[in-house]
Amino acid sequence: MNASPVDADEPHDDPGVADQEVVDAVVVDQPTTTGDRQHRAAPVSSAQRIEALDVLRGFAVLGILVVNIQAFALPSMAYMNPHAYGDLTGVNYGVWWFTHVMCDQKFMTIFSMLFGAGIVLMTSRSESRTGRSAGVHYRRMGWLILIGLLHAHLLWYGDILYLYGMCGLLVWLFRKQSIVVLFPLGLSMIAVASIIMLLGGWSMPYWDEQAVQEFAQVWSPSAETLQEELDAYRGSWWDQALPRSTAALGIQTFMLMIWGVWRAGGLMLIGMGLYRLGIFQAARSRTFYATLAVVGLVLGTAISAYGVHWNDQHGWTVETGFFFGSQWNYWGSLLSAMGMVGALMFLYLSSSHARWHKPLAAVGQMALTNYLVQTVVCTTIFYGHGFGYFGHLQRWQLAVVVVTILAIQLVYSPIWMSHFRYGPMEWLWRSLTYWKRA
Repeated sequence: MNASPVDADEPHDDPGVADQEVVDAVVVDQPTTTGDRQHRAAPVSSAQRIEALDVLRGFAVLGILVVNIQAFALPSMAYMNPHAYGDLTGVNYGVWWFTHVMCDQKFMTIFSMLFGAGIVLMTSRSESRTGRSAGVHYRRMGWLILIGLLHAHLLWYGDILYLYGMCGLLVWLFRKQSIVVLFPLGLSMIAVASIIMLLGGWSMPYWDEQAVQEFAQVWSPSAETLQEELDAYRGSWWDQALPRSTAALGIQTFMLMIWGVWRAGGLMLIGMGLYRLGIFQAARSRTFYATLAVVGLVLGTAISAYGVHWNDQHGWTVETGFFFGSQWNYWGSLLSAMGMVGALMFLYLSSSHARWHKPLAAVGQMALTNYLVQTVVCTTIFYGHGFGYFGHLQRWQLAVVVVTILAIQLVYSPIWMSHFRYGPMEWLWRSLTYWKRA
């Protein structure tokens, strides 16, 4: 996915690398001669990877589980409405608050931007070698969409791969645009989903009373509704099939149109622009990254934290919590995510000879495998075809599960990558994309 001959252990620390021609020379294969264009596109070797990108990707995929564990282990509405299920006092409230303010949508934001950066990087390399990239890119997205569909309908409804594949079909068209186009267009797309939510909230006084009541029942499910979901996911794999596919279809259709494609697609465009500026490649100065970290984390955390206070004051009703109350974290997460990128790249530049980033980079190199492993492990722990702990553990206990899984992934990922070029799913995805064994 990452195509660069540059040694990632020796990142450039010159702010001037933001110039487009310099960035291209640093992070993308040099243009080839006409004769070289006859070469077929092929997956990159480990020596061609950009380690800083892998570190960020590993950080993001690990952080995603901190948030996703709620959807694995609790009734679905507990993810959006913390009062929908389970105890929310004391340490449980603290765990939820940290998850929401510091993690929710932040890691998805980073991962989405990196996905956009990866499209620019991969297509640039393919075009420099063969003069084209559409075939490789659309095969790659097509297989990702298929993997996402299988993941969602056979294992877990909360899949994100289908969304990324669908967005990837669209954003490829903008891969050569300058940052003058990418940033405004990306932010505009992100704003569309926000506007849709606000319009939904403003329109509620004009809804039919029955529609309002039905929506409120979804937001705050009854004990009977909760028990039905608990029974389904504590049951056999077949018992889970109908609610799992129903939820997956809702995410892949309705939520895709009103939220997913706008949010993820816009972030991918912004990621393309940030890649062109060298931000994901640790190609800016430590001062730049320190400033980005402080400003992003302070402002983003403050906005998301105030959102919790605002929702608490308004009682987490469907009118406020779903439509208006979600906007604080929706926008605050963008700033927090950029702050996290800044902090991680600052640490990366400040300790280029340290070994702390090696496990993270390994996790990032096999991000698809690790993402799917998280699903397999968590559904085995919580669903009825495994140990059946769905709905039984409190939030603080879920935090223990998360830390354990992440620690194991940080251990086995570098071991695997020391013996193989790719993770298992990366190998399969690349082999299918390039029509040959990777």
